[in-house]
Amino acid sequence: MKNLLRALISQGIEALRANGTLTADSLPPEFVVERPKTRDHGDFATNAAMLLAKAARSNPRALAQALVEALPRSEDVSKVEIAGPGFINFHLAPAAYQREAASVIKEAHDYGRNLSGNGRTVGVEYVSANPTGPLHVGHGRAAAIGDCVARVLDANGWNAKREFYYNDAGVQIENLALSTQA
Repeated sequence: MKNLLRALISQGIEALRANGTLTADSLPPEFVVERPKTRDHGDFATNAAMLLAKAARSNPRALAQALVEALPRSEDVSKVEIAGPGFINFHLAPAAYQREAASVIKEAHDYGRNLSGNGRTVGVEYVSANPTGPLHVGHGRAAAIGDCVARVLDANGWNAKREFYYNDAGVQIENLALSTQA
């Protein structure tokens, strides 16, 4: 859904360039599309108008209004509002949720996966349990977190190499071996 909203906002920015509200040579801002802190503010919000206001030499709320008017219509968006200094809040239509739920069911295990890692290799090293000391809940937690991080990387196209290691060398291990032999 964020990608759809980002595309709509980009199209709105291009429309503002075309009508002269924004200069043609102004760089597109690195705006965000994110969940607002309060659910009352909609399903997603963007700061695009506030980032564009300086280059446009315009009040952020006025530019937000122009951007809202320039946004192409989408059946996935039921309402668009301007809030605060120039945030634009999007309320999604029920059909958008229904399509997304259908997509989750259809794609099953592949839902949300992408190839952004391009098959590059990344190492995820975790746990480091010391056999000469007591094991505790932190060791189990580190194992679960490390495995989750590696799974997220795998799902994003990385070749995640896991290294679940424990300290089995050094003076402590030598002392453990000597005490065990004694």
